[in-house]
Amino acid sequence: MKAAQITKYSKNFKASVNDIAIPTIKDDEILVRVKSAAVNPLEMLIMSGSVRLIQDYSFPLTIGNEIAGVVDRVGRKVTQFKPADNIYGRLPIKKIGGIAEYVAVKAGEVSRMPKNLTFQQAAAAALTGLTAYQALHEELQAEAGKTLFIPGGSGSFGQMAIPVAKNMGLRVIVSGNAAAKERTLAIGADEYFDYKKVNYWEQLRDIDYVIDTLGQAAFSHELSILRRGGKLVSLKSGPNRRFAREHKLPLWKQLLFGLVGARLDGQAKKQAVEYHFVFVRSDGPQLQKITEIIEATNIVPAVDPRQFTIENINAALDLVANGRLKGKVLIQFP
Repeated sequence: MKAAQITKYSKNFKASVNDIAIPTIKDDEILVRVKSAAVNPLEMLIMSGSVRLIQDYSFPLTIGNEIAGVVDRVGRKVTQFKPADNIYGRLPIKKIGGIAEYVAVKAGEVSRMPKNLTFQQAAAAALTGLTAYQALHEELQAEAGKTLFIPGGSGSFGQMAIPVAKNMGLRVIVSGNAAAKERTLAIGADEYFDYKKVNYWEQLRDIDYVIDTLGQAAFSHELSILRRGGKLVSLKSGPNRRFAREHKLPLWKQLLFGLVGARLDGQAKKQAVEYHFVFVRSDGPQLQKITEIIEATNIVPAVDPRQFTIENINAALDLVANGRLKGKVLIQFP
């Protein structure tokens, strides 16, 4: 089979298309014939070695974290899937490899595909859906009736996070570009700020939760709008001691992340709020709940119209690293 692989960490985001053996499956695994695989900014972080302290990989490494496809074979102990089932998922952090014609994955790490989505759309939904679910349920432990603010929430993450948050009974405020306002309100946002016209930090106070999608440049403004005892979870600003401890990383990593995240934790402490960092993991049961929300609310993730095959992987990587995207960039398989 063909697979997109790298042989070392590098900021030169190039992969080789190699012929490798189709994976064999264990008793609790399924073999998936990949129909569509997403190319995410996470690929750049992995390829550059930026996340090696969270997860270090062996080489050659087949890249790709997010897939949709058809079950080809099932292991002896697998009962929830059968051949020809359509599935989607975020692959396990320790065993990625989605940009390939086939992938082996534990059955409990993926879910049946939402009935309202194509393979391309489904491959664009799993990672953002799980990120939203884990940020809201696990990191924030958000409570119904409280208010969530998502700066930069008009993109693909917000498209999944807003319905998940509304399903939990939250009031949701979003900032983003003017073009996305009506679409964002239509999927459930209660209030929307055009970031070019309104400084949200001059308008909002006593917010319960913030999900940061913008990174450290926006951190102080995000903290300023939270109530005392509020919580901020970031997708970008970086891990801290809490992250290392909750993920049971070795003591030396807990100490290192404590140093790396000290400035962020210090800023949060001054505001009397909690700072969390999320690095999304695979979880089949959670993804099944996301599937139900997608079907109930008819969410259709945005997909970039430019078409790529595995032979064009480097063009797709370059687009994600440097281009202006109109949705999730996908690799299509025949």
